[in-house]
Amino acid sequence: MKIIVDAFGGDNAPLEIIKGAVDAKNEYGVDILLTGDETTIRKVAADNVISLDGVEIVHAPGIFTNNDQPSAIRTKAKADTSLATGFRLLKEGQGDAFLSAGNSGAIGAGSMFIVKRIKGVKRVAFAPVIPNMTGKFMLIDSGINTDVRPKVLQQFAIMGSVYMNKVMGIENPRVGLANVGTEEHKGDELRQETYKLLQKTPVNFIGNVEGRDIPLDGADVVVCDGFTGNMIVKTYEGVALALMKKIKGIFTKSVKNKLAAAMVLGDMKQFKKDMDLDEFGGTAVLGCSKPVFKAHGNANAKTIKNAVRVCMDYVGNDIISTMTETLSTIADTEDGDE
Repeated sequence: MKIIVDAFGGDNAPLEIIKGAVDAKNEYGVDILLTGDETTIRKVAADNVISLDGVEIVHAPGIFTNNDQPSAIRTKAKADTSLATGFRLLKEGQGDAFLSAGNSGAIGAGSMFIVKRIKGVKRVAFAPVIPNMTGKFMLIDSGINTDVRPKVLQQFAIMGSVYMNKVMGIENPRVGLANVGTEEHKGDELRQETYKLLQKTPVNFIGNVEGRDIPLDGADVVVCDGFTGNMIVKTYEGVALALMKKIKGIFTKSVKNKLAAAMVLGDMKQFKKDMDLDEFGGTAVLGCSKPVFKAHGNANAKTIKNAVRVCMDYVGNDIISTMTETLSTIADTEDGDE
């Protein structure tokens, strides 16, 4: 199995990306193909005593920055970037999955227009797996599609359910619709119409899920439009950071508190690990015809290593075939949302 990794995507590129990719190669035995400026990659590796033995490099001197318009991923001017090159190699079958911590919008655009969508899928979606009180849940979509129709959310529910079952090992995942109340009639027209569709969809639909219940194991898959999802995930991250800082402040407040902290140090380390987004590595771009993953912009080596592991699980479980088969069971009754 070969994973293509964009060596120049993200705030900590290329060092942390190279380090994480090599760590994944050494730990999981996976083949790695790095895209980016070969001279720089080799110099950074040499300067940091990182062996690139067995790592394939495809020279791509250009860099796709966060200031570039996402649609530029399809242009000739950006064709030599590490990001566009990674998409091209995936499309050509020179790797089994593609991972980048680069420009989110461009990753969405490249997934849709270079690698293309699964047949019948209207939109691709960012679908991060996020820790909660008892384990983890998927939020789909977390940012690509701010304006959608009910049929799109129905497809998100199916894709999210398949992923959480096959990759995360959850039997019969509970699918909830993010809404302002649990009652069937709550929300705007989009939410009400989607609720009706999900009742007839081959997933374990449990109804609406309110924001306060999402971190309390309200569902295994939370379905929403990208605007709502992006607000949820960033609020979630902010609250988690604030809580960790508050807890640290309490434990370092006095000698007595420091002694108490020493007594629960092991539990606190486990708690931090359980709530660490880096443990899940990356966000799957669901709906794409081949596996694409987005790691967050400040990804470190640990994030990249774990993201490669999730890419391997995605490929190994043949998720796209299962999604395609399940999606084919729902009638396409809406037009104009391609």
